[in-house]
Amino acid sequence: MKATEHRIPKDFDKSFTVFREVGTFFPCPWHYHPEYELVLVTKSTGRRMVGDHIGYFEEDDLVFMGPRLPHVWVNDAVYLNGEADHQADAVVLHFMENFLGEEFIAAPEMEMMQPVFQMAGHGMAIKGETRSRINAVMKKMQAMNGMQRLSALFTIFDLLANTTEYELLASPAFVKNVQFKTSSRFSDITDYIMRNFDRDIPLTEIAGVANMAVTTFCNYFKEHHRVTFIEYLNSVRVGHACKLLSDKDHNIAEIAYECGFNNLANFNRQFKKLKGMTPSEFKRTLVL
Repeated sequence: MKATEHRIPKDFDKSFTVFREVGTFFPCPWHYHPEYELVLVTKSTGRRMVGDHIGYFEEDDLVFMGPRLPHVWVNDAVYLNGEADHQADAVVLHFMENFLGEEFIAAPEMEMMQPVFQMAGHGMAIKGETRSRINAVMKKMQAMNGMQRLSALFTIFDLLANTTEYELLASPAFVKNVQFKTSSRFSDITDYIMRNFDRDIPLTEIAGVANMAVTTFCNYFKEHHRVTFIEYLNSVRVGHACKLLSDKDHNIAEIAYECGFNNLANFNRQFKKLKGMTPSEFKRTLVL
């Protein structure tokens, strides 16, 4: 079974990602990505595959995984058939090794986390009291502001660095023999979006960057990013808008056009869709 490489859209105003995965079942296929990942299942049951390990997950299952380790969570039939009386629900946390700078991982204060990062290459199922304490933190993180989220992540690091309550999942042979390289095509596409998001980017143009036909590109992008190209582009634009909204010298109309939106109504609509509030409401939260 061939694993696909996935990427998660990132906000300009956040150094790492925390999101909820909610639906009839977990839709993500057998995949890998360049980020470290913590997966907390809050509702549903099923099988999880991490490398060459197959295990069973249920409510409050918690797994920490390193970059490029293939994995998938497959819900039980009652969820796959839409017969469960509740949705499958999980909290997922992603961060890059250098999310706080190139020297972050090598900092003396992170020394106790080095063995944990190495073990994460196998996948670590966290157990006992450590699991309970980390789960309590993760369930609150989405509602936190920036400094609170960062502090919460370091609390999680401290708990992971000082626990023996874990099970390693993928075998040493699997970790040693299976290597995945990040696609240069991903980098080309992402770099182009970051350099040009402030203007219209036609599908023909971005497909040309990837050296693909438009239909092939759209399918490729959706498969690997789990959102459409337009949805990803709007998330980048809205993330940049959040940074500009903190600057009192910019008004909302100027920000809309500076971020690549062709009209104010579309900017307001996309911003509320992604942030749950209008740009004006977001701006007011900055002075509270």
